[in-house]
Amino acid sequence: MTDTVVVAERKPSWFAGFWRWFRYDLRGALSMSFLVALIVISILGPWISPYSPTMQDLDAALSPMTAQHWLGADDLGRDTLSRLIYGGMASLYASFLAVAIAVAIGVPIGVLAGYLGGWVDEVISRVVDSFLSFPAIVLAIAVTGALGIGLTNGMISVGIVFAPQLARLVRARTLVVRNELYVDAARCFGVSTGRILWRHVLPNAIQPVIVQVTLLLAAALLAEASLSFLGLGIQPPDPSWGAMLARAYQNMEIAPEQMYPPGLAILFTALAFNTLGESMRVALDPTMKRR
Repeated sequence: MTDTVVVAERKPSWFAGFWRWFRYDLRGALSMSFLVALIVISILGPWISPYSPTMQDLDAALSPMTAQHWLGADDLGRDTLSRLIYGGMASLYASFLAVAIAVAIGVPIGVLAGYLGGWVDEVISRVVDSFLSFPAIVLAIAVTGALGIGLTNGMISVGIVFAPQLARLVRARTLVVRNELYVDAARCFGVSTGRILWRHVLPNAIQPVIVQVTLLLAAALLAEASLSFLGLGIQPPDPSWGAMLARAYQNMEIAPEQMYPPGLAILFTALAFNTLGESMRVALDPTMKRR
């Protein structure tokens, strides 16, 4: 009698599936390449920038593109290209800081609300709904006013505003995961709640957060630009794209071309984040079609 050996086929992980799909997604690859190049340029800013971002040359104030100033100069004679490079560093730092704070606050709250349920879920859900009932930028301005004006405080406020969105997303996913058989088996074996949350629930509830984080990076970039435009973000003379846009807006009638470099930088970076998020959404969930 011949014994039959059954070999179980290993199901590929979602991470491996994502990268296999991503190799053939031109829009996703271009978006990621653009963002990686932007991050590298921002990090190398002190070495590749032609001028200091705060150096003034009043003779070149509001000058158009020249051999000395490739993108012109602002009303104080500061090189626009140099400030654009340094401003990219500040804007990207602000975006990643805000999203990191949102993840640190929103993900644990969402996991606890979804897994524990009962009065814990009820209280957390009511608090989250209260935050989501306010317009995001208005709430960010209010929190910034309470914490104080500045780039870091502004991004902390943006992170606090974004946290309820992640909490609601993670809670919904956790409600599904907590009823899976492997979670029930862990409970039967007497595994502690903390270990179940860390080893079983969180890894399986985090997948939609990866996509949402990419989309929130674009929203955080726009929020930083809005706060800096209103004077609540980074303070002069430090550059950021939003602050540059606000400065160029004051001289729009005299030198309208000064609005294009920071405006286009914000536009293309936000578009790259959104496109990458859309690519990741389809890659991680093949049942969803691209829009």
